[in-house]
Amino acid sequence: MPESGDQQTRIEWMKEYYNKQYERWMPWMEDQYLKWFTKDNKTSYAAKQQLAKTKVTGIDQIDKLQDDVNGLISGQVGKGGLAQPIGDFTSKEGINRAERGGKDEQGRSIESQGPLGGYGDAAKNGLLGG
Repeated sequence: MPESGDQQTRIEWMKEYYNKQYERWMPWMEDQYLKWFTKDNKTSYAAKQQLAKTKVTGIDQIDKLQDDVNGLISGQVGKGGLAQPIGDFTSKEGINRAERGGKDEQGRSIESQGPLGGYGDAAKNGLLGG
């Protein structure tokens, strides 16, 4: 926290600190809510929201069929779906990074993590046993 003689006032420091904490914790809180109260991750939730906008006929039976197909599609990347690992990965590394302005949980940008955003290092260390 800055001293009273610093150029940055206490209120400015508090705003900056709040914004950093919000950026760090809000995506995690959203993930936890979806995990505890739904069968969705952010990817399947976003897919459901976008597919719900595609109603074309206004006929109840066709709309019901379309809802069921949309649920099947979005459910595959959600909890228990065949593509759940893909949905979890895109939720964490795609949507959460986008919400954080391209940063990971520790606030590091993808450019600062080396080639392939640090994934290349993990693969290399796995192959070399280190």
